[in-house]
Amino acid sequence: MGVYLSTPRTEKLSDDGENDKLRYGLSSMQGWRSTMEDAHAAYLDLDVSTSFFGVYDGHGGKAVAKFCAKYLHQQVLKHEAYIAGDLGTSARKAFLRMDEMMSGQRGWRELARLGDKIDKFSGMLEGFIWSPRSGEANDQIDDWPSEEGPHSDFDGPTSGSTACVAIIRNNQLVVANAGDSRCVLCRKGQAFNLSKDHKPDLEIEKDRILKAGGFIQVGRVNGSLNLARAIGDVEFKQNKALPAEKQIVTANPDINIVELCDDDEFLVLACDGIWDCMSSQQVVDYVSEQLIAETKLSVICERVFDRCLAPTAGGEGCDNMTMILVQFKKPVTSVASVNQQPPSSPVTSVASVEQHPPSSPVTSVASVEH
Repeated sequence: MGVYLSTPRTEKLSDDGENDKLRYGLSSMQGWRSTMEDAHAAYLDLDVSTSFFGVYDGHGGKAVAKFCAKYLHQQVLKHEAYIAGDLGTSARKAFLRMDEMMSGQRGWRELARLGDKIDKFSGMLEGFIWSPRSGEANDQIDDWPSEEGPHSDFDGPTSGSTACVAIIRNNQLVVANAGDSRCVLCRKGQAFNLSKDHKPDLEIEKDRILKAGGFIQVGRVNGSLNLARAIGDVEFKQNKALPAEKQIVTANPDINIVELCDDDEFLVLACDGIWDCMSSQQVVDYVSEQLIAETKLSVICERVFDRCLAPTAGGEGCDNMTMILVQFKKPVTSVASVNQQPPSSPVTSVASVEQHPPSSPVTSVASVEH
C-alpha cells in the first residue's frame, strides 16, 4: 500500500508529569503510516524556573526529528542569551544551530546512530518511534567539535523535520516554530494560535523562496516539499551567497512571546496529523470537555488520536500523530510584562510583524528575516 500499512498501528507511547506549576501529558501514535517519523521532548525542569516542550515532525525519515528532540533544548540552555534571560533569541539560535551540528563527520555519525538506516551517498535517513529519556536535559553539553573522517564534507541530511517548541518561565511563554506543527493556547475557552503554519503559498515564504532561486509548484517548494521552513533538508539550503535565514527553506523560526494570565487554562502542541483533522478551536473544545471528567492528560491526547484516525488508508487522519497537553495547575498571577528586549543586533529591518486582534494573548511577535 505504498507509504501506508494495511492496518494502522494504534499502540501509543504516552507519558505524564507535573511540578508545582504545570501538569503535562503526551502521546505519539504511528497510525496508518509505514514508519513513525515524529519525535518529542518534555522537560518540566529545564532549569530551576523553566519548562520546555517540543514536537518534531520528521519527513523523509525520523533521524532529524530525533536529533532535534535530543539536542535542541540543550542548545537553548547553552546560549548566552538564555543566561541573560532572552529566551526568544536563545530559541532562534538553537533552531539554526541544529543544521550546523548535523553537518560534517560528527553530524553524519550521530544521524546514522539515531536512524535505522542511512544511505551514505544520498544522506537519506529512516527512524522509529523515539523520545529522549527523562533527565537528559542537563547532560554535559560539549562544544560539538568537528571530527575528521570519510564524511567530513557532509553538508547535512536531505531528510528534515518541523520544530514547534514552548518554553515557560514564570509568567512568560515563548513559542518558537518552523514548519506546520502548531502551538495553541486556551484562554477562557478560546483557541489562540501561537504559531503560524509555514506553507509555501504564504506571501512572506513565497517571496523568500523565489528570491533564493526556488519555485513553487502544486503548492510545494521546487515541486517536492510542502513546507517552507524546516530543520534539515539541506538540498534547499545550498545558496552560498545567502545566510541561513534567506535560503529557499530555512530553519529560522517565528518567535511569539506571551504573558500568561489567570484566564489561561492549557496549551496544546501537536504535529499536523492532528491539525489536518481538527481546527484549533475544535481541539480546545474537545480537550476542555474531556478535562471535566479525565485527570490523566495523556489519556486525553490518546482520545484525540482515536477521534482523528481515519477508518481507511489515504487522506486526512492517516498521518503520524503526536500531541503534548500542558495544563496550568493554578492561576498565574498577572504581573507587568516580562518581555525583554533582545541584545543589540546588526539586524535593522523587520520583514513582518504579525497583527493580532485586541483579545489576542500575544504581546510580542518577532518574525525577523535577516
